[in-house]
Amino acid sequence: MKQHPEPEKGRTSRLAMSRRRFLQNVGVGVSATAFGGLLAACAAPAAPPSAGEAPAEAPAEAPAAAEGGAKQGGTMVWMGHQEVAGLGPDDTGPTVQWVMIINIHNPLVAVNEFNELENVLAKEVDVSEDGLTYTFKLHEGVKFHDGTELTAEDVKYTFDYYRNPENGASIAGDFTGVGSVDAPDKYTVVVNMDEVNAASLTSWAGTVIVQSKYHAEVGEDTYRTAPIGTGPYKLKEWRPAEFTELEAFDDHFRGRPNIDVLRQDVVPEPSVRMIALQTGEADSAVWPLLVEDSIALEQDPNFIVYRTLANSIKHFPLNNTLPQLSEKEVRQALLHALDRQRIIDDLWNGAAQVAHSNLTPASPYHKADLKRYEFDPEKAKALLDGAGWTVGDDGVRAKDGTKLAFTCTTITGDQARRPIAELAQQLLSEIGVDMQLEEAPVASILQGMREGTMDCSLFNWTYGSAVEPDPFSTLHSDGGNNFAQYSNPRMDELIEEGLKKVKFEDRKPIYDEIQEIFVEDVPVLYLQFDEWMNVFNKRIKGLPENPKNGSAIYQQAYKWWIEE
Repeated sequence: MKQHPEPEKGRTSRLAMSRRRFLQNVGVGVSATAFGGLLAACAAPAAPPSAGEAPAEAPAEAPAAAEGGAKQGGTMVWMGHQEVAGLGPDDTGPTVQWVMIINIHNPLVAVNEFNELENVLAKEVDVSEDGLTYTFKLHEGVKFHDGTELTAEDVKYTFDYYRNPENGASIAGDFTGVGSVDAPDKYTVVVNMDEVNAASLTSWAGTVIVQSKYHAEVGEDTYRTAPIGTGPYKLKEWRPAEFTELEAFDDHFRGRPNIDVLRQDVVPEPSVRMIALQTGEADSAVWPLLVEDSIALEQDPNFIVYRTLANSIKHFPLNNTLPQLSEKEVRQALLHALDRQRIIDDLWNGAAQVAHSNLTPASPYHKADLKRYEFDPEKAKALLDGAGWTVGDDGVRAKDGTKLAFTCTTITGDQARRPIAELAQQLLSEIGVDMQLEEAPVASILQGMREGTMDCSLFNWTYGSAVEPDPFSTLHSDGGNNFAQYSNPRMDELIEEGLKKVKFEDRKPIYDEIQEIFVEDVPVLYLQFDEWMNVFNKRIKGLPENPKNGSAIYQQAYKWWIEE
């Protein structure tokens, strides 16, 4: 489980044009870090996010279809590891849901598989000099699946609904700084900011757009089960725990998809996903296989395997409001007790890097000289002793009548990560900590961790990416995905301040301190950044070369075709 596509590094800015002219005239894909790259037309260091860059124009039709060699027809089968609990804009967090949602809907702009920000529903994007006004010109004639035309009112409705805190959307925090949304004419959307939000173009501007009249009529709960978007595929059948099947939308504004049917099957067991790929029953694993199986398929001429470094951290989110987990000394001790390199070597075939921050080493904002937690059980014991947690007759530590015990709930059928939890259980028991293991569906885990009714889990999620370091959703006390129930006033202050800064040199000190607080407080037990491996059967043609963002590949499915 992780947040939707994980952007990485940007390029240096182009400075010759004015901001406004550049935004209007850019014609090729350029990398950008959120809006931090868009406001400042001043140079940044070569590695960090760039300035003055804007989305590229979305193609008018599927490029693959124009090549002549592309074929129409057939069914493409993907596999995910967990149920698809919903298909609306607020369900985009888990990858297996996002890949379906992004094929049913379109956003104004999107980060593609090369970590380039490109226009989709917007044909032009204009940002004012002060960063407080965004103007989007929409493509005309874009149709929803019900035949109605996309207008600015649909965009306004979508933004207003999901940013309204009364509607309880987990993505509401993405709209930080947005004051009002206007639709001055049928194809123009103007977003007025109350304050600068440097993450705008990779946060709220990337929200997929709903058919407003339909959504208002049926409501959010029904919409999530029967969405109507502008995407290349429309919903055909949805069985949350079994499969989601989409069919080609003939009137998609970028051209009809080449492949007729797109289906994702729910296959929790990675070994079964491997068999399905080998037998030709499936064409891709949206959620990776066991690492050793992906490595084996790299040597098989019948498959293409993409490796990209994940921005998501494999981690144990801990409920910081529980008495036994509320002290940072306890959480620090738990991290010292985990042999993270052993986890990578023995349980992940070495295909990962130990995490020492909430930000991937691929990020220009990554701070290298942070406090580290080497595997040191004796230090872990000393920390717990010093905090007053003493070992009882049963071998479990306690303090003021509270046992140092909690339950980690892993995803049902997660063969890949369950062994990590089992090893952690053993390692923690050696320092007097009782971690029990249970299983539950991912939807229940997400809800439980968000609401603070679960103790702990184990999954992948993004706490700031290489393109945009903002961790509002996960580390701000009001974040919609604050799984740890973490609250630190200084962290909140820094996160809010970081969104108001545009230049890299102004933002860097803020995110340095955010990382320092993160590693000091240890709100979650952060383990590793994985090498993400996405496998495709070679019968799928039109795939990209050398993508940098594995999950983002799937939003380009409308370009692909099948050759037997």
